[in-house]
Amino acid sequence: MQRLARALEKDNSVKVIEPNKRRFELLAGRVERALVLSGDATDEALLQEENIDEMDLFIAVTNDDENNIMSSLLAKRMGARRVVSLINRRSYVDLVQSGQIDIALSPAQATIGQLRAPVRRGDVVAVHSLRRGAAEALEAVVHGDRKSCRVTGRRVDEIELPPGSLIGAVVRGDEVLMAHHDTRIEAGDHVIVFVSDKKSLTRVEKLFQVSAGSL
Repeated sequence: MQRLARALEKDNSVKVIEPNKRRFELLAGRVERALVLSGDATDEALLQEENIDEMDLFIAVTNDDENNIMSSLLAKRMGARRVVSLINRRSYVDLVQSGQIDIALSPAQATIGQLRAPVRRGDVVAVHSLRRGAAEALEAVVHGDRKSCRVTGRRVDEIELPPGSLIGAVVRGDEVLMAHHDTRIEAGDHVIVFVSDKKSLTRVEKLFQVSAGSL
């Protein structure tokens, strides 16, 4: 949680909810801009007080699958735009596959995805299976310029992504940028794309390819 908070706090407004008093004190002293709160992420009153309905993204990454699922469902119900939940038990991934959790991350499936990465087209450096293979997350490196690549130099809302696909984040050097409609993609960026329909994978991968005449 500490590494995630430090990575996101540079360019985003980050709030961290930590139920353990000792870890709360340690984390509060190790982040720079993030606001660390002592409490329970399944506490509806706390989420309401912290304006969960105005949040672009809620991420639950504790070691407790049940807590991650419940807090994510609650945050989504209360108005969070997107919710991500870390789930270690594969049986639980199946349970939430068709639910309101937007992204269910499974470490086991992520490992499988890493092994599959070399067979992908274009400069896709990592592929993670989500929701037990029902969806995938791609990490692609952007090359070329506006003329040679359909992603480079364009804002997120200008990129012709297939239905069911969205750009979740952009890694630019040491910065992690949460993607908004007006975020402009630059050469060298690592772009994280969530694809809910696996049939669209090829179309997404082709977006990052540089035309042969420009190589």
